[in-house]
Amino acid sequence: MIFPRRASKDTAPRRRTPPTSDVSSRGRPLDSGLQFKRNQTLSGVRRTSEEVSERTKAHRLAQQRRKIGSIFLLSVGVVIILTLLVFQFTARVVVTASSQPLSRVIESQKYEMMINEYLGIHPVERLRFVLNEAGLSAYVAQAAPEVERVSLTSSTDVVESNFTLTLREPVAGWQINGNQYFVDDTGVVFQENYYNQAQVQIVDQSGATPEQGSTVASTRLLSFVGRVVAFSREEDYTVTEVNLPVGTTRQIEVRLEGVRPYVKFTIDREAGEQVEDMARSLNYFAAENITPQYLDVRVSGRAAYK
Repeated sequence: MIFPRRASKDTAPRRRTPPTSDVSSRGRPLDSGLQFKRNQTLSGVRRTSEEVSERTKAHRLAQQRRKIGSIFLLSVGVVIILTLLVFQFTARVVVTASSQPLSRVIESQKYEMMINEYLGIHPVERLRFVLNEAGLSAYVAQAAPEVERVSLTSSTDVVESNFTLTLREPVAGWQINGNQYFVDDTGVVFQENYYNQAQVQIVDQSGATPEQGSTVASTRLLSFVGRVVAFSREEDYTVTEVNLPVGTTRQIEVRLEGVRPYVKFTIDREAGEQVEDMARSLNYFAAENITPQYLDVRVSGRAAYK
């Protein structure tokens, strides 16, 4: 009996011997990327011909829908914001006066030009919701002191904004050297008056020449007169006349309605303090039945009369 020769120990069985060529034992070519080697993990390996499950397809479709929906919502939000900005944008300025009765029509083009100049300096404030009305009012009043306040009231068009002017009402006036000046109850001096003429007119008896007019019609004196009129009104006194006496440009004589003595004031002392001294003195005269010719309140804490 003949036995087959036993293979040596160094010779591995054929089933454990890896192929030495790119062709398998069945005659199929082997892909080098799909060859498995000893001691390697096979997890995560998927055949290229394997189909995607319906659950995975649904998951991917939901992700795509969420992405498209987010992009759509972002686009809609941007469109809404841009639309709101367009409706809030001031491209054209329209100026109107306040509801107070005026003696003449305002020069709207002049004030529209001033507002446009301010918006040109501050372009962001063309958006109505960021407009600084206080800054706009101060800018316009600097060039046109007769304007007390500028307010954004409404918009009748998409890019048109209506601005309302609050104009200063004069409480006293003074004509010097061919120019008419006015002052309101806050002491602001201006020349453009849209109301009726002020009831109180300063009578200049100082004897100052026209060359000295700039000194006589100083802003300080006019402002002082306006404050005297306003404070007197708070004390229930109505100023009817203001005289600038002879030989001085720093004192005034004020006549009150229904009061016999005229009152002497000086611009070197606060108007409110002098009006308080005047009111106390007039109450004393009424209580003591005294009717002097004049009352002098120019010195603090000391009222003189004659």
